[in-house]
Amino acid sequence: MPIASGDIREQLMAANPEFQHLAAEHSRYSTELERLTKEPYLCSEDLILETKLKKLKLRLRDEMEKMVAENERIQQHR
Repeated sequence: MPIASGDIREQLMAANPEFQHLAAEHSRYSTELERLTKEPYLCSEDLILETKLKKLKLRLRDEMEKMVAENERIQQHR
């Protein structure tokens, strides 16, 4: 029976330091983005930072999803 990707994420969070680091960075960027979006006015530097944070978050999410997919393939071949 295949393991759900949510279960694989939980396993990676529990046992994989690299995945834990990526998730922590993703969370940190999310927190910073939330702070920025609550501001009533964003200067041009803040707008640039917002775009940069969004791109960094997406890159981290892609890396984490790649790790999940690799682990799914490994577990399917067992």
